[in-house]
Amino acid sequence: MSTPHTELFNDLLKLAVDSGASDIVIKAGKPGYVRLSGRLKPVDMDPITDAEADAFVAEHVPRVFSQQWIDFGQVDFAYSAVDVGRFRVNAFHQRGQVSMVFRHIKNQVPSFEQLQLDAEAILRLAKAKDGILLVCGATGSGKSSTMAAMLNWINQNLDRHIITLEDPIEFTFQDDKSVFQQREIGLDVPNFELAIKAVLRQNPDIILIGEMRDRETFETAISAAETGHLVLSTMHAGTVSQALTRLFEFFPPEQQLLARRQIASSLRGFICQKLLPALEGGGRVPANEVLAADATVRNLILEGQNEKVQGILDSGADTGTFSFNRDLYRLIKAGRISKADGLRFSPNPQALEMNLKGIFMKT
Repeated sequence: MSTPHTELFNDLLKLAVDSGASDIVIKAGKPGYVRLSGRLKPVDMDPITDAEADAFVAEHVPRVFSQQWIDFGQVDFAYSAVDVGRFRVNAFHQRGQVSMVFRHIKNQVPSFEQLQLDAEAILRLAKAKDGILLVCGATGSGKSSTMAAMLNWINQNLDRHIITLEDPIEFTFQDDKSVFQQREIGLDVPNFELAIKAVLRQNPDIILIGEMRDRETFETAISAAETGHLVLSTMHAGTVSQALTRLFEFFPPEQQLLARRQIASSLRGFICQKLLPALEGGGRVPANEVLAADATVRNLILEGQNEKVQGILDSGADTGTFSFNRDLYRLIKAGRISKADGLRFSPNPQALEMNLKGIFMKT
């Protein structure tokens, strides 16, 4: 039997899901807020009290995480509301009161078509037999959905043993041609470090790591890539150039030469993503920057000439490698986003303005 505070939150979550919201933000003393098409809007409801928020966390945080909530005042966990859906929850304290952010996790694993992604460019990377493939972007840019779409295609077309290490599990997969082992940190294994150390002994073909968070994680990914595994992971970086810089930040100065060798040999590519307001029908449209790490890119990394990678992206000579501006140009010309939004989200709006006037960099 549901408690009153659980019913309160379930009603709010149902309203959010029915409205198509991606996130629900809770702050004690305020009404709930929902994020619709990237914009935060208040819900017409009474303010949620600190006692209600605290009671919800106390009741629904998994027992294994209870001490973490008590000791540190913040915790991640998954919550399922009957007939509503599944949510990733981050609960935390601010100014001594309880706040929460719910992220709606859709039950159906998305396809490239549903996400409106360039399947051809992404599949060229996802079909790699080994190496490291990173999906990058800010929080809420759709990284997890894009990675799920890749795994969905692999599941439908290839026979692979896939192990995922997630905190918490987002999309759940049903075995088709592939076999999935989905391990949730804190529930299936005590911590991320133990999961990482064990994964290479579990005979995977593909390893999904929820986030490339530190040097140890990246070194394990390199070891896996060097021994014939494909590693998929996410990283908080806005562009390919930023992502490449972040990889080298995992290594101290005295190991930069080794880092260049390891990254050059193991990296298969980057997929960076942003979500822009759709011009028609509401919702959001993904814009991507994709780099396939071919021989030219690997040589530039090996020689420490990372700054030249941007020129390869801008030239767009390879259909599997293209910059944000090229994709923004395509979306504007197709009438899917406005010119104003394209320029606002562009990492180089002056260059995009020139592209829209018919002026392009020579390939």
